[in-house]
Amino acid sequence: MLRLIFVIGTGSFAGGVARFLLSRFIHSQADTGFPLGTMIVNITGCLLIGMFYGISERSDFFGPEMRMFLTVGFCGGFTTFSTFAGENIALLKDGNFLYFLLYTGLSVFLGLLAVYLGNLFIHKIL
Repeated sequence: MLRLIFVIGTGSFAGGVARFLLSRFIHSQADTGFPLGTMIVNITGCLLIGMFYGISERSDFFGPEMRMFLTVGFCGGFTTFSTFAGENIALLKDGNFLYFLLYTGLSVFLGLLAVYLGNLFIHKIL
C-alpha cells in the first residue's frame, strides 16, 4: 500500500508541475482575460485520462501501478476535472443516468457555491 501511495504521489507531483508549466506558457502566449490556460489544461487532462483508460481497457500495456500513476496520480495532479469527467463517463456507460445528472449538477452548482461562500466568509472575518 505504501508503494502505491508513493506511485500516485509521484504522478500527482508530475501532473501538478505539468499543469503549472502548460498553463503559464499558454497565458504568456495569449494575452486575454479569458482563463484559456486552465481550460486547455482541463480539456487536455480529459483527453489524456480517456486515452489512459482506453489503453488499459484494451490491452495489458499498463500494469495496475502504471495505470494508477497515470490516471489517479498524473491526471489527478494535472486536473481533477479529468477525474470528474472520467467518473461521469463511467456512470453513463453503466446506465446510471440519474447519478450522472446528480453528480454533474450538484458538483458544478455546489462547487461554485462553495467557492463563493468561502470567499465571502474570508472577506467577512478579515
